[in-house]
Amino acid sequence: MAMQVLATKLFVPRLRPNAVARPRLVETLREGLGSGRKLTLISAPAGFGKTTLLGEWIADARQRDPQLRVAWISLDEGDNDPARFLSYLVAALQQADAPIGPDALSGPPGSVESTLTALINDIAQSPHPLLLVLDDVQLIEAAPVRDALAFLLDHLPSTLHVAVASRSDPLLPVARLRAGGELTELRAAELRFTPAEAAGFLTERMRLNLSAADVAALETRTEGWIAGLQLAALSLRDSTDVSGFIAGFTGSNRFVIDYLVEEVLQRQPDPIRAFLLQTAVLDRLSGELCDAVTGLTGGTEVLAALDRDNLFVVPLDDRRQWYRYHHLFADVLRARLAADGSLEPARLHTRASEWHEQHGLVEDAVTHALAAADVERAARLIELTIPAVRQSRQDATLLHWLALLPAEVIRRRPILGVYWAWSALIAGDVDTAEARLVGAEGALAATTGNDSPAYNDPAHDSALSEELRTLPVTIAVYRAAVAQARGDLGGMIEQAQRALALTGPGDHLGRGAAAGFLGLASWATGDLQAGVRAFGEVRTSLRLAGNVADALGTTIPTADMLLPQGRLRDARRAYEDALRLAAEQGDPPPQSTGDLHVGLSEVLIEQNDLPGALTHLAASESLGERAHSHENRYRYFVALARIRRAEGDLDAALDLLRTAEGVYRRGFFPEVRPIGAVAARLWITQGRLAEAAAWAADAGLASTDEPSYLREYEHLTLARLLIARHAVDPRAGSIRDALTLLDRLLQAAESGQRTGSATEILLLQALAHAAQGDTAVALRSLERSLGQAEPEGYCRLFLDEGPALTALLSAAAAAGIAPAAVRRLSAAAGSAATGQPTDQPTEPLSEPLSDRELHVLRLLASELSGPDIARELYISLNTLRTHTRHIFGKLEVTSRQAAVRRAETLGLL
Repeated sequence: MAMQVLATKLFVPRLRPNAVARPRLVETLREGLGSGRKLTLISAPAGFGKTTLLGEWIADARQRDPQLRVAWISLDEGDNDPARFLSYLVAALQQADAPIGPDALSGPPGSVESTLTALINDIAQSPHPLLLVLDDVQLIEAAPVRDALAFLLDHLPSTLHVAVASRSDPLLPVARLRAGGELTELRAAELRFTPAEAAGFLTERMRLNLSAADVAALETRTEGWIAGLQLAALSLRDSTDVSGFIAGFTGSNRFVIDYLVEEVLQRQPDPIRAFLLQTAVLDRLSGELCDAVTGLTGGTEVLAALDRDNLFVVPLDDRRQWYRYHHLFADVLRARLAADGSLEPARLHTRASEWHEQHGLVEDAVTHALAAADVERAARLIELTIPAVRQSRQDATLLHWLALLPAEVIRRRPILGVYWAWSALIAGDVDTAEARLVGAEGALAATTGNDSPAYNDPAHDSALSEELRTLPVTIAVYRAAVAQARGDLGGMIEQAQRALALTGPGDHLGRGAAAGFLGLASWATGDLQAGVRAFGEVRTSLRLAGNVADALGTTIPTADMLLPQGRLRDARRAYEDALRLAAEQGDPPPQSTGDLHVGLSEVLIEQNDLPGALTHLAASESLGERAHSHENRYRYFVALARIRRAEGDLDAALDLLRTAEGVYRRGFFPEVRPIGAVAARLWITQGRLAEAAAWAADAGLASTDEPSYLREYEHLTLARLLIARHAVDPRAGSIRDALTLLDRLLQAAESGQRTGSATEILLLQALAHAAQGDTAVALRSLERSLGQAEPEGYCRLFLDEGPALTALLSAAAAAGIAPAAVRRLSAAAGSAATGQPTDQPTEPLSEPLSDRELHVLRLLASELSGPDIARELYISLNTLRTHTRHIFGKLEVTSRQAAVRRAETLGLL
């Protein structure tokens, strides 16, 4: 059952016929919208006409600019769930401008930033100006949602303006926006009715026969507070002593509200008063729903009458089928309902829950069941909606519901018990997660004579469902996750195998999850052949389940295991096949397509095809955040850093690695190439050995460590450091430590059939022996390394070693060792040694640059950043990247710096 977006939350409120026009305020808002400011903030306590003013402003703005598109969200407490908030944000923007955000919610679970990035990119492409209005922002208290709003404001396209209405200042970067001149704000002081506005409202709109003195007295006592004036006007309609009423009208706002609502309620007929109190349990009202709650008929007519009489109902749609009570009015009604025990609020909530369940609105049904303290009903409904909540990634909602249920209720429902365990697992409480899994398994294991779960006559409260049938698999999968969190590889394997054994023929997702954990275990232990086989099973299961995007995503861990095996061409073929399959899916490309482009670029970099690698990195970026997984996003910057290193710009490479560290998020995949180790290799190349040594110390590395695959890359980095130390102080003995370490690493790599790792180790042995002056031994190691590398097209592994490798290649050439490989690497190294990019030709361009490309090229030669250039040209960043890719292709270069040098040589600048 899919979670539904409530359309009434997205309706722009209509301008009420008795609303007082407020041109002075509309002019302020109009100026903010037209000046390019990012945010409009309307902040004041309840009852100051914030929503009404927004409606008037929108009507004015639409009249002035028919192209303006308006997206509106009436926020409520449920929107503190990031997934729910993002769903409504996407729905509101799509309702305003249909092409926006078709795939924004297709990212990985919890990927708020990727969703927003996709939205921002779509908005930037829209030809229409957009106004996004968020009403009742004071209800948003969850930090992830506030952070999402701040991210949106920080990256706001020029076509979008955001307006928020709130009873209190929202926790957004208001001060920074104010200081930067990017904020328009109205507060209670501006929103209060002026004496003229108060007079117009009371005498013209509410049609009260009041003297100027009476109006002035009410305006003074309410201080222009609009809700207070409205409540006073309703009471004055039937008052016989106007002057006496006004004379006694004093006190704080809260007192005024209580007093006037008493007056309003007491003057209503008993049936209306009962209707108001009974339906106060509802956040939104329709005639049918009100009938279900009150047990009467005629709810539609009553709501229409309340609307006509201005009795604090607000229409939520143009057809006036749905309404809500004014927030202040609803608060007081609910307080009165709670004080009046005869109306039984719990019974009313139960009726509301039943109606919402019958109409497929299970989320609202759960909310009312919890409000009724009917925890058994709430638990049943939560189990019913778990598949939809999980599919729509509203994890925060599920966690909130579970927190409201008594532990004993959860324990009798194994389905809830398993997700209760999951809530502890994601909170990092592994022991509690395990205990809860034990409890859920115990509740499930009410057994029949054959020791199989008693689904037909269970000793638990979970209803028969597909979720219950596959629960043993889910338990085993979560136990595998618990074991992984504890670093218990044996336990993870055991539970994954158990999950696999429990899956039925059609339970493809369960089989895929179990096989995935087995693959991770094999990967972590260095049994890469088994890991590749396991992820092949994962891919097959996901395809059978119809999950093409995740099936394509398995290419990345598979290739990551092929590379240490020395299967460079197989890894390249896997990426190319996956990208072809992704292209066959049509637009938009499946999620993870961007990661596939980055992965292929890594293979091409090793084969020294830098232009090809850049092409795939550019393709990756052009797809936007939605085409990247949260876990793999950092790899784009690591790949680009490798290209900058190949070009000789080590400082730029280090800057990119710092960026990679900022976006890195630990996930399920083993961290076999830590960013810190990649940076340490650059420091060693730069001669910054102290910094590299500090990294090794922090990482707890020593040359006497026992080899393990998870730390192999770090140990190879340490070996490079020891070899470099020998060049500084040959008496330190570091070369001996390096060779001892490399011998043990080689033995472990060869026993694990990791030919790619062995190729690198043999190269380092060659460099170490050469550093000792033992050229003959060095050449034997180099010959073995080249023999394994040449069929797969390895290049950067050797070239990145710099002058030491160049000298060794000269000796190898003289000795006639691996002549084809030596010639190829020597040519590439000699080209790089000239100080010119290896991809820079000397002949004229075969295809001339267009006028637009020449304009872009001149800006590339300036100090402007990419985003600055895009703004200068009034184009999107993706369009700029397309121009840049074409320019690089025509100039036959791979970087901005090389493009400028080439253009200068040709006289294009």
